[in-house]
Amino acid sequence: MNKRLKGACWMCLSAFSITLMSSTVKLMGTSIPTFEKIFFRNIIETIVILILIRGKDIKILGNSNKGRFFMIIRSFTGLTDTILYFYSINYLYLADSTLLNKLSPFFVTFFATLFLKEKFQRKQIPLLLLVLIGALLIIKPRMNVSILPALAGFISAIFSGISYTLLRYLRHLENPESIVLWFACISIIGSFIPMILHGFIIPSHLQLLYLILTGIFATICQLSLAYAYKNSKANEVSIYQYLSIVFSAILGFFLWHEIPDISSSIGGLIILLVAIFNYYLLSKPSNPPLENEKK
Repeated sequence: MNKRLKGACWMCLSAFSITLMSSTVKLMGTSIPTFEKIFFRNIIETIVILILIRGKDIKILGNSNKGRFFMIIRSFTGLTDTILYFYSINYLYLADSTLLNKLSPFFVTFFATLFLKEKFQRKQIPLLLLVLIGALLIIKPRMNVSILPALAGFISAIFSGISYTLLRYLRHLENPESIVLWFACISIIGSFIPMILHGFIIPSHLQLLYLILTGIFATICQLSLAYAYKNSKANEVSIYQYLSIVFSAILGFFLWHEIPDISSSIGGLIILLVAIFNYYLLSKPSNPPLENEKK
């Protein structure tokens, strides 16, 4: 199996696992606070990673001070992304929250130009504007608190874009397992105090099962994403992450009977079509890659 095909398979696995993770988060609803969900998710993730790297020659503390610094920054941006995304999942249709979060590759284009000095093509500007129009159709701006979940989903994509940009930067500095482990450990620390202050809720047996599954699916997502970008270029495999939107729409319909309204459907269609066009635009040999490699 060549590296490009490996990367595509890893990305498909990542898309499916993040959909399953989002579903278990939504199944818990608001009965379990967001920070408690994040805490349990990362406890499980840490345990799984430590088991996987047991006996391997991997420096879990990092290979260099430079790598450690950027893993810390990446972990905090990833944690912020997770908090906002989990919040949006509780109040939006699963497909809508997934769509908003999947705006992240377009923000990666911006941050890659700003921080990694990658070239930005002018022909990308109309695409970015179309994506923002699609996002507005899903968010449906209005002057009341009902906009907060959609706005949280949109902002989560911005932090996700920063996180993915840093992940690309780290791919030659640190092992994927180390990057995921640092993210999990810092997320545990970052979510512990808010979880205690909010009031720890003792989960039922079913909720505990959902919390464990959330951690397992998140670990699979994180590792498969890291390996997808380790094996292939972003412009070769990034399109497959949008499969999570299809998976989310299917699960949302069967589990919660969710049917997006006309505005959200049109916005989602715009984003998907632009993503597909952007993928083929970036796949041309004459064009340098604009998207970054990813969380």
